Amino acid sequence: MKRFFLLLIIYTGVWGAKAQDMAALFIEIPDACLPSLESAWRKDLVDLYHAGKEAQLQNTMMGYSKLLTLTPDYLELRLTERSVVEMKILPLINHTHIICMVTTVDAPVSDSRIEFYTTQWQPLDASEMFTPVTADWFIIDDADRESDAFKDALSRMDIDLIKYRLSPD
Repeated sequence: MKRFFLLLIIYTGVWGAKAQDMAALFIEIPDACLPSLESAWRKDLVDLYHAGKEAQLQNTMMGYSKLLTLTPDYLELRLTERSVVEMKILPLINHTHIICMVTTVDAPVSDSRIEFYTTQWQPLDASEMFTPVTADWFIIDDADRESDAFKDALSRMDIDLIKYRLSPD
């Protein structure tokens, strides 16, 4: 009987820890977050990666998605030829975690979108987690804001195209 309870406790501990594992979270991500990669295909990518094989499959966009990096708390996925998705499990207070997901589209200039989720894939308000830089961040303090050159340069900064990367470490 003691052995049964010990196995139950170990199984429960492993199952509870798996909920915080990136592979399990990636498989469970709602299809709306990654519409070009169905759930079964995400599981296949993880299985291929863990088997040491090339983790690449055709996606619904008739292109190929490739799982590049997978650690217990980080994932990098080349979703299409021109887009990359990175996910990182970030710690919060009281041993809770959130997921940061950065989606980058590579065109002539790369641009990223940052989203945050609970580990049950409930969206969180990104403005409470992250403050993106504005165009003013790139302007030196002593710039002559009345000069024609400044006004010309400022007029070209009407679109914020910024590429963000997550560190696996």
